[in-house]
Amino acid sequence: MKKSSNDRSRTFLLITIPIMALFFCFNTLPLIKGAIYSFTNFKGYGSYDWVGLRNYIDLFQDGRVGGSYLFTFKLAIVATIVVNVLSLILALGLNSNIKGKSALRGAYFIPNILGALVVGYIFNYFFTYILPAIGKAAGIGFLSSSMLSNKNVAWLAVVIVCAWQSIAMNTIIYISGLQTVPEDVYEAGSLDGATGWKKFKNITFPLIFPFFTINMVLCVKNFLMVFDQIMALTKGGPAQSTESISYLIYQNGMGGGQFGFQSANAVVFFVVIVAISVFQLTVLGKKEEQL
Repeated sequence: MKKSSNDRSRTFLLITIPIMALFFCFNTLPLIKGAIYSFTNFKGYGSYDWVGLRNYIDLFQDGRVGGSYLFTFKLAIVATIVVNVLSLILALGLNSNIKGKSALRGAYFIPNILGALVVGYIFNYFFTYILPAIGKAAGIGFLSSSMLSNKNVAWLAVVIVCAWQSIAMNTIIYISGLQTVPEDVYEAGSLDGATGWKKFKNITFPLIFPFFTINMVLCVKNFLMVFDQIMALTKGGPAQSTESISYLIYQNGMGGGQFGFQSANAVVFFVVIVAISVFQLTVLGKKEEQL
């Protein structure tokens, strides 16, 4: 019996060690090296000098970095609200007794399967050529030119693309939550006169609140890290109005000779994402306990 237990532990150890080694090589080690480079003036090539906290000080004085943070947070907040509202509505509809709901669930999940870059290039063509043509034919001045060329509304195009692709996964998570609600709870609620909005507010939503927490944390984290959609749609333009933090780190760090400076930006961004995620989990966790 003891030998069998030792063999099992050894097997688990042999499985775990390669995975941990790969994780350290491709995740932890680059993170450590990036943190070290953030204290240097490394350009991505050649020699470099140790500059201490200068990169971090300059980071908080850089207007372009501040603009990228402002755009990214605006995008994350708006897209998170839009995605969760629409996902919850779709989940309620797809969880009801309608014909072909299994096929509809599969159809709604297709956007999540497609690559973000592919989706971005398709919508780029749509916003650049198809939508302006429709706007001109219909005599709608607002739609007669590409949204991507207008710095005041280009961010809305990014929100549309991000939301269109993200709704699928959130809807599936909400459907999973709705299916955990026992039918007898609804029956008891109906006896007390809970129907329609009251039924959703007092029964459904409190019971699926843990799934709401998951979606909120994942949405904010994913939208703060938006990159592929920016690359395919606007490349940070027009006039850097849609330059996300991730895109700025990539653009100036890899090709702009600011590897050390953008490494500092990446470290700060990592801390910000962790802090926001912990804050969300803490606040929403307390709300779950109250419900």
